[in-house]
Amino acid sequence: MQETDVVVSEVGPRDGLQSIARTMPTAAKLHWITALAAAGLPEIEVGSFVHPGRLPQMADTAEVVQAAGDLRDVTILALVPNIRGAQRAFAAGTPKLTVPVSASRLHSQSNVGMTPEQAVEDVARMCVLRDSLPAGQRPGIEVGISTAFGCTQEGPVDEAWVIQLAEMAARAGADSVGLSDTTGSGNPAQVRRMFKALKRALGDRAGGGHFHNTRGQGLANVVAALEADVTTFDASQGGLGGCPYAPGATGNVVTEDLVFLLEAMGLRTGIDLDRLIAARAVIREALPGEPLYGHVPDAGLPKGFRSASDRRNAS
Repeated sequence: MQETDVVVSEVGPRDGLQSIARTMPTAAKLHWITALAAAGLPEIEVGSFVHPGRLPQMADTAEVVQAAGDLRDVTILALVPNIRGAQRAFAAGTPKLTVPVSASRLHSQSNVGMTPEQAVEDVARMCVLRDSLPAGQRPGIEVGISTAFGCTQEGPVDEAWVIQLAEMAARAGADSVGLSDTTGSGNPAQVRRMFKALKRALGDRAGGGHFHNTRGQGLANVVAALEADVTTFDASQGGLGGCPYAPGATGNVVTEDLVFLLEAMGLRTGIDLDRLIAARAVIREALPGEPLYGHVPDAGLPKGFRSASDRRNAS
């Protein structure tokens, strides 16, 4: 595995596909995930352990997790909304779990059917269950504070409450706690300020950034988070995604554009951009007509472009 400066975590197979009415066949999902891994993605969120009645697109997550476990040099993640989902994820042998805890009370109720405090209590139960597993079989548990920068239902979300909630999740046992701009409401000044506050509060357990490009601020927010020493970012190939329980929330940051931004800035991701762009073909074949976004795939790489690793090796 190449040395990296920034981890790009691909969430398209979960966040992207859950927002599309059609269901991608399991074989196509595995083909896509394999292509992403071959391009060098170090983390891939492959599904969500939710009730299939709510998100039938995610009904095959256990099968996908187990099949993707054969891939090398990539960490497989799955989202779990509650303790029942965590139990299913543990049974499937999921290496890493990501848990959404919403700072917005209205969004928390519509997304997971709990208050934020109850969601943190569920995180604590997950961590107790994890710690009861044999050593070497304990998955990582990361928490993302959803609607950390604003909510389509409540409007502004108190920043002090967001950091307090992150501290509660860390005390509950989460390995890391990041911030998610679920509704694309954040701006660079806010992002920089809040991630600095998160770092002061949690130290090494301060996690990554999850940004949506709903209002065109996604990559600007990434740069602001970089200035606050954030080194992990979620993104979705082709900009697929949103949140079914946050009306108007669309457009994850495009993985291809994010990787280009980072590599152009001299930050190593370990990702081959040509192979990453080629992986879009799997989506087109499995979901014909589905809109895909991205400036870099449309325009191509600049003439003479070299990755950050190539430039460092040449110097």
